[in-house]
Amino acid sequence: MKRAATILLACALLASCNTVAGVGEDISGMARWSQQGMGGGY
Repeated sequence: MKRAATILLACALLASCNTVAGVGEDISGMARWSQQGMGGGY
């Protein structure tokens, strides 16, 4: 079940970003957003 959820999430990310590079940009954006929320923005 966990594997199926992971695969489904990966497919959704790829479909929304169209490329693996787009997924990387989204992950970087989320990391920056969470860092700013914790007060660690540079």
